[in-house]
Amino acid sequence: MGKFNLVVTILSLLAISQAVRHGLDIPKGPYCSKVGCCDSRQDECSAPLLDTLCYCDEFCDRDVSEDCCPDFWTVCRHELPPPPDPAPIKTCHHDGNYYLKGKEVKFNCNICKCEEVNGRMEMLCDQNECIINTDIMSSVNQLSYGWTASNHSEFWGRTLNDGIRLRLGTFEPHRFVLNMNPVKKIYSLDSIPKTFDADDVWPGKITRVQDQGWCGSSWAISTAAVASDRFAIISRGLEEPHLSAQHLLSCNNRGQQSCNGGYLDKAWMFLKKFGVVNEECLPYTGSTGKCGIPVNGNLLTARCIPPENKYRKDYYRTAPAYRLGNETDIMFEIMKSGPVQATMKVFQDFYMYKGGIYKNTHLGESHRTGYHSVRIVGWGEESTYTGHKKFWKVANSWGHMWGENGYFKIERGINECEIESFVLAAWPRIADKSNNKHRKQNP
Repeated sequence: MGKFNLVVTILSLLAISQAVRHGLDIPKGPYCSKVGCCDSRQDECSAPLLDTLCYCDEFCDRDVSEDCCPDFWTVCRHELPPPPDPAPIKTCHHDGNYYLKGKEVKFNCNICKCEEVNGRMEMLCDQNECIINTDIMSSVNQLSYGWTASNHSEFWGRTLNDGIRLRLGTFEPHRFVLNMNPVKKIYSLDSIPKTFDADDVWPGKITRVQDQGWCGSSWAISTAAVASDRFAIISRGLEEPHLSAQHLLSCNNRGQQSCNGGYLDKAWMFLKKFGVVNEECLPYTGSTGKCGIPVNGNLLTARCIPPENKYRKDYYRTAPAYRLGNETDIMFEIMKSGPVQATMKVFQDFYMYKGGIYKNTHLGESHRTGYHSVRIVGWGEESTYTGHKKFWKVANSWGHMWGENGYFKIERGINECEIESFVLAAWPRIADKSNNKHRKQNP
């Protein structure tokens, strides 16, 4: 084929293809019926079309035939032209399903998108660590760890970073605070029962489990709850306030970071120096908020509803917090004065706790942890398929749907997750008729 004819053929192909692409009507006419149908490839077997040429030879009978005359198939082959091969549908296969190119899907806490990479279709996903790890859940439930795991729906789809930053919220105590000497208790070991539950001993006086939401406020919630319990127990029902954790979140801002975390010693110092109002006066919102309560005021200036205790005028305050040093001291303190506050180290598997006696499994690849403050309300012992175990009964602040109706059991006497390392309590300043002011009791 000469160069001129080659150029004409290429132009023919482009012209016809462009006409089809741009929706132009290719004029019908007797092209091949005039020229005839030629054997093999004959460049001269052509007819004018759109200022170029179309062909009626057998070379048209191939996969790519854009340069054929419009009537080639009906005249020369006595059939309709074959339909063009459909473009292949590009999909990604992931987790047992197929997804079209460009499709975005969220798997747990990661966004995945079907993309073409170097000619291959791949599902490209974020690489976040998620709070809920299904492999850890399966391992806990299939192996003998002494507790069971589940997918807490509130945590599904959230990153582990969210869990540490917004579901815990207690800063590790400063070294000088950790060096605080524990209070030594004098008691007989025979006086400590094998099981104890503050909810049973003081019915109606123990603060209900609260949900801190996506706010790192465990430092405030546990402090307010322990103080509330002790007001009700030690006052023998004279004062039963549900103290406001929001007051601490919004107003205890010196050295504290509200929903981004706080120190327990600073929270108790605030309660000692300024006190807090009750929950009805300043309800929990799970956000920082502005401090709309006068710091050095009283229940009247704070515009709170007057409490049932007619002697109560000022905010609810406590004596200085004190530290408890060992397992039996903690038990004796709870038994005599009410729940205590503990700091624990939280590992990834703890978020998936459903029931049983918790002990860290060290499953998974994540080594990220955070500190959380909780309320120890009792203890007990159980015989399980992994052996006889002692446990603490602990109130968490992740709502009633998590764990055992908001509580969890954790191995006792081995400082599991450091839960026995930093345990605090404080005595309330009760307002009564003895001096119409606050009466405190010392540990």
